[in-house]
Amino acid sequence: MTSVRPWKMLSVVVSSFVASQTWAQDAASSAAGLALARQICSECHAIERTQARSPNPAAPRFETIASVPGMTATALSAALQTPHQTMPNVMLNANELRDIVAYILSLKQAN
Repeated sequence: MTSVRPWKMLSVVVSSFVASQTWAQDAASSAAGLALARQICSECHAIERTQARSPNPAAPRFETIASVPGMTATALSAALQTPHQTMPNVMLNANELRDIVAYILSLKQAN
């Protein structure tokens, strides 16, 4: 029978704790992102899965944005901070940006 070294067990416990904290943080960020999206994005975008179309036909649904192949938090953050001709210049602080990104990515379709 092999013995488990204490540092390996500690590593497993710490990894599990970090993963659970990350999930909780993502869930909180996602909920805050939905609330923020309802305030500032819903006039143009379909922000929830249940919406078949965006109020503004030129504005993509959030679920469509999330499902773009290769879409990551970094790519979405960059896109949201880059001015667009067809989108108003929305100024988000770092926490708001993180929350909106977390919410949009939570809509990603499972493959």
